[in-house]
Amino acid sequence: MTILQSDSIGWQGQRLIKKSARTQDFLHYYTRKRILVTGGAGFLGSNLIRLLNDVDCKIICLRREEADVRSPATWRRILDGVDVVFHFAAQTSIPLAEKDPPADYTINALPLLHLAETCREMGLSPDVLFTGTVTETGIPMRLPVDETHPDHPVTIYDLHKWLAEQYLKHFVKRGILRGAILRLANVYGPGPQTQSPDRGVLNQMIRKALAGETLAIYDPLGDKLRDYIFVEDAALAFLKAGAYMEEVNGRHFVIGSGEGHTIAEAFHLVADQISLITGREVEVRHSPPPSPPSPIEMRNFVADFHSFSKITGWIPQTSLKEGIAKTIRAFL
Repeated sequence: MTILQSDSIGWQGQRLIKKSARTQDFLHYYTRKRILVTGGAGFLGSNLIRLLNDVDCKIICLRREEADVRSPATWRRILDGVDVVFHFAAQTSIPLAEKDPPADYTINALPLLHLAETCREMGLSPDVLFTGTVTETGIPMRLPVDETHPDHPVTIYDLHKWLAEQYLKHFVKRGILRGAILRLANVYGPGPQTQSPDRGVLNQMIRKALAGETLAIYDPLGDKLRDYIFVEDAALAFLKAGAYMEEVNGRHFVIGSGEGHTIAEAFHLVADQISLITGREVEVRHSPPPSPPSPIEMRNFVADFHSFSKITGWIPQTSLKEGIAKTIRAFL
């Protein structure tokens, strides 16, 4: 794998990464391809790039501080010659989106439109993989949730993610490009720390517990079901989607572990695993929330990923207990 770093002027800094002997067969699809990863230094992007370590491909790792995905000029500069785009750059805080909806629109919806319009103007046709969120469904009417569940976004953040999906599907229908969306459940695991305080909650609890802090379960949220998916499994799902683009083109899929755990159960698993690995006890207590929870926080959610699995063969490999243990060891 060759990584090409991008700054605001052009390509710079090329480094080769040593290959290892282990390569999953479907990853050969990416051999000799030029791959753009927006948000490449982030949580999901960095894990996806690591999984391509064995592949003879070129990766353009687009970082927030180097180029602005809100600018059409950025897309005109970087898209030429790109075979696959993993568009992960986003603002992920629901409260921030509610506080400033126009700003959230410019980072979570508008870049997808600029990407697609650049392809139309320049005659480019890359494959585009986009990160959606399972909360676009709103408050689930049934569990588990699959792609047939109607969408009822209840937050500005979810509305803008849903709008970006519609842009992508529109340009796919017009034959401008190929693309698919993976709507992710609660992602956790080793990787850079998220900048959004309301995201990556399980990772935050692991860091707090390792620092000797008490874990607070806010009632009645502790009884709510969540679907936690290990970040490597999520990254592999995106790579599978790209390799099976012919079959997933123009569609969105729900991606999770397929198992529901209450928030309280997940927090206690963190405490138990830290005690097992480090020998230190972690206090877990129940308390009222500091502010009234929003309707989206009060939902229950479990993903049904089987339609995506039937097409690509992808299934999550990491249980919640195993994933928490891996994350603890990585943070240590």
